[in-house]
Amino acid sequence: MTTAPLDHGPPAAAVGLDIEIPSCALAIGAHPDDIEFGCGATLAKWAAAGCVVHHLVCTDGSKGTWDPDQDTSELVVTRQREQRAAAKALGATGEVVFLGWVDGELDSGLRQRGQIAYWVRRLRPAVVLGHDPWRRYRLHPDHRHAGFLAVDGVVAARDPHFFPEQNIAHHRPRALLLFEADEPDHVEDVTGFAAHKVEALLAHKSQFASTMGIGPSDGGQERDAFAERIRSRLAEHGSMAGVAEGEAFKAITQL
Repeated sequence: MTTAPLDHGPPAAAVGLDIEIPSCALAIGAHPDDIEFGCGATLAKWAAAGCVVHHLVCTDGSKGTWDPDQDTSELVVTRQREQRAAAKALGATGEVVFLGWVDGELDSGLRQRGQIAYWVRRLRPAVVLGHDPWRRYRLHPDHRHAGFLAVDGVVAARDPHFFPEQNIAHHRPRALLLFEADEPDHVEDVTGFAAHKVEALLAHKSQFASTMGIGPSDGGQERDAFAERIRSRLAEHGSMAGVAEGEAFKAITQL
């Protein structure tokens, strides 16, 4: 569950536009739906251009509900199904990996870092996307930890003496794009891919009430309002770089 999916800070002074579309990308999120909120349109654009897009979700999403009577084991199964449907809506053809850490209890320790390094080495993405762990006043601990795992996991994956017991060749991605950044300095032009992002987000039906403001009796108006909020944010991000619709990131290319 994303507590504040639409919050992003002001752009940095200089904003780059569009990296070379990678042949393979790995998006790392704390919970099911975080990837779609953070970079769904970018992934849809890349997938349409032939990029193999992989999803990696760190936690099981078991606490993603305001209902105290919810069967959390059932919710885990539901959220995995929703995440796979969301990836399909984006056109992703890669793996959807669930690390299965308990929602709200994710840590960015050595064991978890090794898991991320393993998947970076195994999938060999040219670009990794994840939460910006340095975002100020980030409330949800899983988002902080998932962000550090993305960064630290890339560092571990690139160097041969980290986790040699994995017996997988080290791998250095060429770029790391961090979403939800306080000071974004890169925009991906996603003009024409808003509908893909919205469709993928709406695959997360278990999150309608808690995250998207869509009630069980909605006749369509609340869905439309949610979609308009997404499009408005894409327009705001696009304006940073002079394009109609965009997704903003902190880009790290010195890897």
